[in-house]
Amino acid sequence: MCGIAGALDLRAQRPFPEARLRAMTDAIAHRGPDDEHVHLEPGLALGARRLSIVDLSGGRQPLCNEDRTVWVAFNGELFEYPALYREILDRGHRPATRCDTELWVHLYEDFGEGMFAKAKGQFAVSLWDRKTRTLILGRDRPGIAPLYYAERDGWLLWGSEVKALLRSGLVDAVPDPKGVDHLFTFFCAGTTRTFFDGVKSIPPGHYLLARDGRVELKKYWDLDFPDAGDEIRRDDPTPLVDELEGLLRQSVERRLRGDVPVVSYISGGLDSTVVLGLSSRHRGEAVPSFTIGLDRAGPDERTQSTEAAHALGSQLTTVIMDRAMIAEAYPELVVAAEGPVFDTSCACLMRLASAVHREGYKVALTGEGADEAFAGYAWFKFQQMRDRNFRRFGRGPMNFGRELMFRVLGGKDARRPPAVEGMNGTRPIQQDMFEAISQASRLVFSREMWDRLGDHHPFDDLDLTNPDMKRWAPLNQSLYVGYKVMLAGLLMIPKGDRITMHSSVEGRYPFLDEDVIEFASRVAPEYKLRGRTEKWLLRKVAERTLPPKIANRPKTMFRASFAPTFLGPHRPAWVDQLLSPESLRATGYFDPVAVARERSLQVRLPRITPRRLIMQIGLTSVVSTQLWHHLYCGGGLCELPTWDSPGFAGNRTPGHYKIRTQGDAPLPIAV
Repeated sequence: MCGIAGALDLRAQRPFPEARLRAMTDAIAHRGPDDEHVHLEPGLALGARRLSIVDLSGGRQPLCNEDRTVWVAFNGELFEYPALYREILDRGHRPATRCDTELWVHLYEDFGEGMFAKAKGQFAVSLWDRKTRTLILGRDRPGIAPLYYAERDGWLLWGSEVKALLRSGLVDAVPDPKGVDHLFTFFCAGTTRTFFDGVKSIPPGHYLLARDGRVELKKYWDLDFPDAGDEIRRDDPTPLVDELEGLLRQSVERRLRGDVPVVSYISGGLDSTVVLGLSSRHRGEAVPSFTIGLDRAGPDERTQSTEAAHALGSQLTTVIMDRAMIAEAYPELVVAAEGPVFDTSCACLMRLASAVHREGYKVALTGEGADEAFAGYAWFKFQQMRDRNFRRFGRGPMNFGRELMFRVLGGKDARRPPAVEGMNGTRPIQQDMFEAISQASRLVFSREMWDRLGDHHPFDDLDLTNPDMKRWAPLNQSLYVGYKVMLAGLLMIPKGDRITMHSSVEGRYPFLDEDVIEFASRVAPEYKLRGRTEKWLLRKVAERTLPPKIANRPKTMFRASFAPTFLGPHRPAWVDQLLSPESLRATGYFDPVAVARERSLQVRLPRITPRRLIMQIGLTSVVSTQLWHHLYCGGGLCELPTWDSPGFAGNRTPGHYKIRTQGDAPLPIAV
């Protein structure tokens, strides 16, 4: 993928300074180190940084149509570009490049706003129609490619990362406490809201239309499911296994396209191993693979990853991380993610992308999205148990969920009542989890923070307005929430795009192919979760590609240690500085006495209790929030430099990690 940025005058046709535009694109140079170009005209500025993957010698953008009236700057891939290329030729267009970027201007000429129905892949696009003075900013269906915007001084500004907006000189890094509240509820900023006040994210499946000084957000796609009982079922599921296998083969083949080599991430689990197996089979040779090993920092899957790579004949490179390395990487991670990150495994994945880049690759396939499509997470099994209890004891999901939440930490949360109506009148399993996890905020938020939040409830921000949702099977309701909240907000940002592109690596996601998503939504819930077997239908496909031991391996979530990473004896000095009473009072988010109490309990209590488990995540979020505020919102909280200072070296942060190629000894690599 690449990086885009720009500005549109909503009031008149003021010139946008080229130096300011180039400052915006320079801020995201890591997304496109191969080329930089801008287009300026009265009232409009388009800029792009290019990571060359398709048509390496051509494709410089922004690009335009034949009469130079339609311009585009594009981040991402249209994986069906060979077929689309033939179609635009048949309609009389004569493209000047082989790059998929140029397809956008011709799709717009032929279909207008309807171009998004033809555009499939992962993308963020900015398109300018000079004749009608119309700007369109659009984002792909599942939300793989990010796109942010803000309005300041009559200008609409946008960029692939918030850094581009901040570097414009028009947008200040002002924290949004409601975004911080999202972190303590949804694990991420899971909606249009970000951690910066006034900076918004275009939601997945939406585009922004700006014309005549007005800005309108429009939805062009939403995930849908059949009514409960109307899903596809077969007496013999073999045709469904065949169809899924064909769709996955097609999806992998699409994502192997390009003019540069492709590698694959691999873990000890099923999803990434299926991707590696299908990609190697399509190529006719084993695709190189990359994995992470954890030294006393969480469940270590090196044995399983090595076994899978060996079975497929793949050359495996292993990046080894421990708690000290994770903590050391965190400032760089937060700068890359542009927000606090609770999930410490993201630091490991950031180092993995760095290793891919060091080995000379630009594209990596991953297995993200399979758990959302085929119910792979443990909480979906808990939902089955919960629903059985509903039927047995006659209690509704609303009452059961609230009882669970109150028992986790004890007592009733008087500060914030639960969302009684749930999510669009339903009770997906994530609501139980969100309401339990959010109890950490009850324990550590300061009085000042509660005053700043007022009566706002984070659930109010969720875009779960699909009128058909109440008619879906309960499992599908939960899968929908997974796609809408945590996939786009967590897996595709601090665990996806932001940390891969930080190292100039494009992540590609076969399970987020539109055809795969649509197929998975149509099949019956029991083909996803059958008894205690998650991803049942996908496992049937895996049995055709992988050894049975791997195809039937239980689901394990890749995770690293939470609070122990920042509370152990080898923690960096900046952790204590960020958690000092002075620093906590300076930001105002957290109560210093409460934070000290919870830190002490984590160290003193040997037994894992619900409260201690929740506060492991909560304290990691406290550290990360303080770190983000220091890096982006003025500094002064610890000895670290801020993100835009000359002292911050980006991916050259002092330290090292270990990288191992299969069969070689570990080597320390300077970072």
